[in-house]
Formats: sequence, structure tokens, C-alpha cells
Amino acid sequence: MKNEFDNVVKVLNELIETNIDRIKGYETAAEGAEDEEVKKVCNEYALQSHTFQSALERLVKEYGGEPQQHSSASGTVYRAWMEIKHAATGHDKKSVLNSCEFGEDAAKKSYEGAREDSVGFPDNVISEIINQQTEILKAHDYVKTWRDVLVEH
Repeated sequence: MKNEFDNVVKVLNELIETNIDRIKGYETAAEGAEDEEVKKVCNEYALQSHTFQSALERLVKEYGGEPQQHSSASGTVYRAWMEIKHAATGHDKKSVLNSCEFGEDAAKKSYEGAREDSVGFPDNVISEIINQQTEILKAHDYVKTWRDVLVEH
């Protein structure tokens, strides 16, 4: 049976997938990082995505859907690439942050798509997407800046 909010649920589930991928990516990065500061930041961003995922799951249920429970195929590929890269380049700050920035680029793109697709959605859904996108952009910029500073030195 078709639900009038099927598109809302679809977009929210895509963001849930993004956050599942982001959690697993940051957990992988934290496990592989030698630097305690990098581990801390990775764990904080994994926790941030857990919070985002929970909020998105509540909205999916509110709009009559079933929350996504699995990561995307691209997320699985990303984590495999990350593990291979770590094995080849080591677990130093710069290589871990490079991988994290790659993941943040993917999350940023996912949220940009959700914003475009959310025109006409209920206000509470749009607000949640915008708030999460703002935090994703901050995380992306932080990781990128930190990585760029290490590259310069």
C-alpha cells in the first residue's frame, strides 16, 4: 500500500544509510589510528552519527516507514578501501584524516542530495535534515583543515 510520505521515508532512509556508513568508517579509523587525539575525534563523530541515525529513525517511523538497518554498498566499498589504504600507508594522523575527509565528502554529498529532494517535505523533516547537514559540514571542514595543516608541515 502506498503511503503519502513514501518519498520522505526514502530520503530519510538514505540518510540513515549515510550515517551507518559514517559510524562504521569512523569506528574503523579510530581502531586504526595511533594518535589519541585522532581516535577521540573519530569516536566523537561516530557518536554524532549514532545520534543523527536515532533522530532519522524516529522520523521514518513517524511517517509510516521502516528504518533502514544496513549500510550502503558504497559504504562497504569505502571501508574496504580505507582498510587497504591503512595497511599500505600506515596509521599516522595524516593518512587517517585523509580517509576521514574522503568519508565526509560522501556524507556531505548525501546531505546535499537530501536537501534537494526534500522540497515540500514537512517542516520538522526539513529542519532535521538542515540541522544535521550543518553539523556534517562543520565536521567536514574541521577534518579537512586539520589534515591540510598536517600536509603543510
